[in-house]
Amino acid sequence: MEVYSSENEQREALGQFLADNGKALVIGVVIGIAALVGWRYWHNHQNDSMLASSASWQQVNTALTKDTGQKSVDAAQKFADENHNNYGALTAMDLARYYVDKGNFTAAEQQLAKALTQTKEENLQALINIRLARVQLQTKNVDAALKTLGNITHAGWSALVEDARGDAQVIKGNNQAARDAYEKALKANPPQALQALLRMKLNNLAS
Repeated sequence: MEVYSSENEQREALGQFLADNGKALVIGVVIGIAALVGWRYWHNHQNDSMLASSASWQQVNTALTKDTGQKSVDAAQKFADENHNNYGALTAMDLARYYVDKGNFTAAEQQLAKALTQTKEENLQALINIRLARVQLQTKNVDAALKTLGNITHAGWSALVEDARGDAQVIKGNNQAARDAYEKALKANPPQALQALLRMKLNNLAS
């Protein structure tokens, strides 16, 4: 970096710099302002879109909860297909729950797999993966369930992950691995209801 000996030299240097680079500076400023305006427009548009998605999701979710007729199911499916965001993922999860209630675990698994592609939120992905693993256990696809659980790395979900992993090991007949998983789940200090369930599972392994 050059060091100028006087204020006049600094002014002259600045003047020469502007003469040589003024056009480039103006273009740079214009591009910068355009980028800022564009980002703000995009950000506001995203907010507006998310607000609209939120309102629509509430309507679809309420309809699906109160009325499981084909019209409500079709509306929820349409919403899930058209919204590639968190609300689309939540709707796919609602549809998965609907199919689980119907005993259609294949359709439920498809909905949860779809939900995973619609969100980048780590916690929501963890919840979806836990539900997906539970559905896979229902169909005795234990290896797939264990693989799904392995995708969850956030420590805050460890109790639920280890609980499901323990159930998977029980199905495989590996009681020691199941015990280890249930004990890990207890060490994660889960809610009391889950603690009671885990202790019951450990007691069942001992009998």
